[in-house]
Amino acid sequence: MTVDNRERDRVAEVIAEEMRGAGPREVPQRLCDAVLKLLPVSGASMSLCGDGIPVPLSASDERAAYVMEMQVSLGDGPSFEAAETGSVVSARDLMSSRDAFRWPVFAQQTSALGVRSVYALPLGDRAVCVGTLDLYREAPGELAAEEVRRARAVAEIVTDALVALPRAESDDPDDVSRWLSPLATDHDDVYRAVGMVMAQLGVAADEALSLLRGHAFARSRSVLDLSHEVVALRTRFDDDPPL
Repeated sequence: MTVDNRERDRVAEVIAEEMRGAGPREVPQRLCDAVLKLLPVSGASMSLCGDGIPVPLSASDERAAYVMEMQVSLGDGPSFEAAETGSVVSARDLMSSRDAFRWPVFAQQTSALGVRSVYALPLGDRAVCVGTLDLYREAPGELAAEEVRRARAVAEIVTDALVALPRAESDDPDDVSRWLSPLATDHDDVYRAVGMVMAQLGVAADEALSLLRGHAFARSRSVLDLSHEVVALRTRFDDDPPL
């Protein structure tokens, strides 16, 4: 399904108005706010593709932020699938057997929060995906055809806006710390915690991340919360169980 120029122009106009006067660090949140004006959804969030773990970038509200963080903690969900495939992923009813079977824990916990359907769009495509845009609705059901077209136009404009943001002046050409929102830079502790678990247990990065996720899930915590404890040396993984 292609996006026609008129639809794209309408979307670009709304987003441009929302961006008016915004500094680079404000852009991700302003983009999320614009999404709610353009689409019939109750919440939205954006994340960037990180090294083995998505980096939350912005969310329209606390519930959207929590659902996004839940996917990070579980390592599972529509956002992961959209980022991996470069394709749109829809969950029309998280309480249905079809969607519950795809992501059982995510579906159960998200439904308990009052979110019944999720629509995850890649920011980019199969060749180059910089992140995902997740749309949340309180009612089950698919987006209508015209809403899907608009959602695709939104994802295209959002991708353009993020790619156009200034890079930090550093030796690393991929360093985006200059404009990342506090929500994203806060996740630096996840990478630090992965490194500390690697050093404590002598394991590879993917195993260290899996251990963080497993312990966070067992404690009904987020990976980010547990990572803060690991970095602050309040929790160690070379004890069994971690203190």
